[in-house]
Amino acid sequence: MKQLVNTAHGSYDVLELQEVPDLIPDGNELLIQVKAAGLNFADILARKGQYPDAPSKPCVMGYEVSGIVIAAGPNADSSRIGEEVLAMCKFKGQAEQVVVPQNLVYKKPEKLSFEEAAALPVTYLTAWMLLHVMGGLKAEESILIHNAGGGVGLAQIDIANHIGATIYGTASARKHDFLKEKGVHHCIDYRNNDWLTELKKLTDDRGVELITDPLGGKEWKQSYQALRSTGRLGMFGVSTASDGDKGGLKGTVNLLKAVVGMPLFHPLSLMSNNKATFGVNLGHMWHEADKAKQWMTDLLKGVEEGWIKPHVDCSFPLARTADAHRYLEERKNIGKVVLVCN
Repeated sequence: MKQLVNTAHGSYDVLELQEVPDLIPDGNELLIQVKAAGLNFADILARKGQYPDAPSKPCVMGYEVSGIVIAAGPNADSSRIGEEVLAMCKFKGQAEQVVVPQNLVYKKPEKLSFEEAAALPVTYLTAWMLLHVMGGLKAEESILIHNAGGGVGLAQIDIANHIGATIYGTASARKHDFLKEKGVHHCIDYRNNDWLTELKKLTDDRGVELITDPLGGKEWKQSYQALRSTGRLGMFGVSTASDGDKGGLKGTVNLLKAVVGMPLFHPLSLMSNNKATFGVNLGHMWHEADKAKQWMTDLLKGVEEGWIKPHVDCSFPLARTADAHRYLEERKNIGKVVLVCN
């Protein structure tokens, strides 16, 4: 079988499709023949050497897959062989086969294609943690979603619409019509306008109750300023540190600049301002599989009820993962980018 290998830190040429022996499940693992695998910004940071949780190079990335169970380990449920599934995996998902503990494997809803199913686990679990679990968003409140046109952004829009909150979203102007159709009430063109100034105008200088921010650096300071009293800032990425296609020294310098620009949230100021901050990192939740299972159950119920609708912008064959990285890195996507296997 083939797998996509990050051979070193660097540009797109460090990604190689390599042939390796077929996998054998052990213990309580299920072997999945991968049909589609999600691509996330963490994969880009890992390629550049800017993702601290990534395994040592060479490595195979990929947190989420969909496919068909083709074998079961000696302690796993063999009746699941032949089942169409989606799964969370701790790396190694960007391959034609992957082994996953059976408690992280879920039956694929019939109404979802394999591509749509692969677009669900990372983006929607992250969005669920941001809005429902930790953000506590309510119907009478408002939310600002940064990068509203990305995969996690669209997932948040589905959830915020279901809650009934007022939605503000930052995105380039070409994405606004689509986002309004998805349910965003107010779109802000962050490329041609100062988003904080625009948000204050739209909210009569009040701000919003919840802001979700994957940007990092000085943007977190502005997001904190844009909160109303009782507002919450959910931070889940540092994408501003990743400019250009290469890692190395330039990438390290960009990351350091982002870190220097980050705010310090002192407990006394949080109390005085009646504001809260929190962080979300789904990759650090492997020890909480029981929680993730309940959240995924809620999300899959949302799929059946029709308010969870994963949107796939486009798919790339595994052999063209470099093109997929470039496409995502240039922020051309509206929604999820996935990799597909034959």
